[in-house]
Amino acid sequence: MKSKTWKLLALMVVLAVLAGCATPTPEVIEKVITKVVKETVKETVIVEGTPQVVEKEITKVVEVEKEVEKVVTATPEPLRKVTTFAWTQEPDTLNPYYTNMWFSSILQQIYNCWPWEYDDQNTPFPHLLTEIPNMENGGVTPDGLTITMHLKDDIVWSDGTPITSADFVFTYDMIMDEANIVSSQYPYNYLDSVEAPDEHTVVMNFAEPFAPWLSTFWRGLMPKHVLEPIYQAEGSIEEAEWNLAPTVGCGPFVFAEWESGSFIRFVKNENYWLGQPNLDEIFLQFVPDDAAQTAALIAGDADLGTFPPLSDVPILQAGGVQIVTQNSGYNEGWFFNFRDMASPGAKDVSVRQAIAMALDRDAINQDLLLGLTKPANTLWDAMAASGYVSPDIEPWTYDPEGAKALLEEAGWIDTDGDGIREDAEGNPLTLIHGTTIRGIRQDNQAVTQQMLRDVGIDLQIFSYDSDLFFASYADGSPAAIGDVDIMEWSDSPAFPDPDMNYWLCSELPDDENPWGYNYFGCDETLDELFQQQLVTIDPQARAEIVQKITKYMHDQVYWLGMWEDPDYWMVGERLTGVKFSGVTPFYNIMEWDLQ
Repeated sequence: MKSKTWKLLALMVVLAVLAGCATPTPEVIEKVITKVVKETVKETVIVEGTPQVVEKEITKVVEVEKEVEKVVTATPEPLRKVTTFAWTQEPDTLNPYYTNMWFSSILQQIYNCWPWEYDDQNTPFPHLLTEIPNMENGGVTPDGLTITMHLKDDIVWSDGTPITSADFVFTYDMIMDEANIVSSQYPYNYLDSVEAPDEHTVVMNFAEPFAPWLSTFWRGLMPKHVLEPIYQAEGSIEEAEWNLAPTVGCGPFVFAEWESGSFIRFVKNENYWLGQPNLDEIFLQFVPDDAAQTAALIAGDADLGTFPPLSDVPILQAGGVQIVTQNSGYNEGWFFNFRDMASPGAKDVSVRQAIAMALDRDAINQDLLLGLTKPANTLWDAMAASGYVSPDIEPWTYDPEGAKALLEEAGWIDTDGDGIREDAEGNPLTLIHGTTIRGIRQDNQAVTQQMLRDVGIDLQIFSYDSDLFFASYADGSPAAIGDVDIMEWSDSPAFPDPDMNYWLCSELPDDENPWGYNYFGCDETLDELFQQQLVTIDPQARAEIVQKITKYMHDQVYWLGMWEDPDYWMVGERLTGVKFSGVTPFYNIMEWDLQ
């Protein structure tokens, strides 16, 4: 009778759960309960050694009953798939047009979207568009002055609002409005206009052809329906909450939370038009340095990291971490400041050439980077196969005696015997070198400081938090305002295109142009060459111009390569389906999974 009662009760519970449309599937667990029944009886026994006969009570187990009790429980919710990225630099913003920081801009394929993206072969493919415009499909006019983009009709923001041509026009308007101090107005300042003839058509109009448009335009999109009310109320989007908390996005994930100094969370975009990603959440954990990143990956506390110290690669691989490299056009190097506020030595081409001869860059690559890299000769080395690097370049080789002779010839002589050279007016040959607090860069500072001292150059070294070093002119970046003579970081042209607008004279930052990011100087010869390649549509003719640029910059030592710097990714054992692009690294983040 009790067994039947429990069965009935279990059935009622199951029906109740189903009627309530509960998500978890009920699970019936059978519990076997054993019941022992005892009976007391009297038994007559003879007491040994005596004539007595007595009765004794004995307890016996006469029956064992088994009852089956069924208990209904709810099946636990499936575990959420949360992956952790160890990030050594905290982003400065999540508005694509307010940052120059690599650690910020590469996140865009997670929460934002581009009209076209790039696969693991660095080949572009349409993302928001039905096809990439070109002359063959009529998207680019024969004169190169008009480019027409056709949007897909099912693309939406994460709040379900359709993405339309109005979002492109609004993004353009916000970049070009002087009230918004974006990182740069380039290349949008080369447009005559952006039109939206209908919801799914965007027309870009130029006064002159613009060759690098595919690699420079629409690297991010702003939601008009979110930001326009703020712009109308305040006259700019400078203080818009969306810049740091883009809770409306258009990627497979959407922003959820940012705790400064600790983490950023992105969660699955339930309205993503391409379907649902395998992962539920991406947890971007900020770590203080490379050592903490390496430790987190080996311990399994993080699933992904980037740019490890190459000296850590054997340790990481021994710990089961996969190292993946991807060509992204990047090279680590020294940028020389030859603006008016720079020191006399930095503006002297003989000093810059002597520095190139005084540094044993092969030894730096061998000793600091385990011989896994080699010195870069130009910013375009990663694209040499495309014919962009001049064949006439003679790479700088280690020649400290030649460096000393060149300095002597240029009038830099140690007249007081302190080991540091002076110019004719007695000014010491002192240069200020600035970079981030990243360990490998600080190691390089220490090594190069000694190498330059050996030829009579005093290199003063400073390192800064990345959020300050990579800030804008308006925010007081030491690189932007000219507090340093030499700046070190890893950089790339508009890969896979050779354009690099940093060097345009129009990009010099000042109070009137705070968004400019030519922190180096205005060379009219170089500026003219960069302007020529912009409007040259013929690929061969354009490559010849870029070759002239590479040769001129190499000989002037406006940039000196330290080492080739492809993207290095550290992938933990749990992650599957991982691929990387050198342009849009997380292009296939939807396919990533955890095992």
